[in-house]
Amino acid sequence: MMGYYILAGVIFLVSTFVSNKLKSKFKKYSRVSLQNGMSGAEIATKMLQDSGITDVKVISTPGMLTDHYNPLNKTVNLSEGVYNQRNAAAAAVAAHECGHAVQHATAYSWLTMRSKIVPAVGIASKFSNLAIMAGLALSASGMVFGTTVFLIGILLFAATTLFAFITLPVEYDASKRALVWLESNNMLTSQEHAGAKDALKWAARTYVVAALGSLATLLYFISIFLSRRD
Repeated sequence: MMGYYILAGVIFLVSTFVSNKLKSKFKKYSRVSLQNGMSGAEIATKMLQDSGITDVKVISTPGMLTDHYNPLNKTVNLSEGVYNQRNAAAAAVAAHECGHAVQHATAYSWLTMRSKIVPAVGIASKFSNLAIMAGLALSASGMVFGTTVFLIGILLFAATTLFAFITLPVEYDASKRALVWLESNNMLTSQEHAGAKDALKWAARTYVVAALGSLATLLYFISIFLSRRD
């Protein structure tokens, strides 16, 4: 298990670095006021209108970096700081979440795929670690079916890893749509646009780190399983 703890520690450190970097970037670009004077909510509303989307509402949600698009009730949920603020960071986040709304409206394949497997992944994430730990414990105590339980846990964990990788094109595409719209509609100055692009770049890296960390952990569990079969 020492190898697992080392791996988990490395993943935690990298994830913490990227997360802190993201927060510092948003803090930095939150000080870059928009010359057009628009708030995050106003930018989101305009992007939806320009995209021909009339059935999605822009609402405020509590917290920091809690922004998300909900395809079930068709709402673009912007954190309080993004909803009300008028800066490059708010513009980037608001447009990014609207990018997800555009994906939904145009049936973007990767988003459709991710949405379909959400229920299964929810179950897998809830029971994967339990099955893995139980399988390891049972195997260590000499129980024959412990290996089977461990394998089930690995398969469940593999589903969550797959979900993490499917999320990557969804997030990158939403950022691309956001930046293209912001630029093509002259919503930001060159300095503001550069800040928005940099902020979204670091936001995307949090998903990359999560996916790679999940893959590394999965491969570690697989190596344990194979070694116990020999």
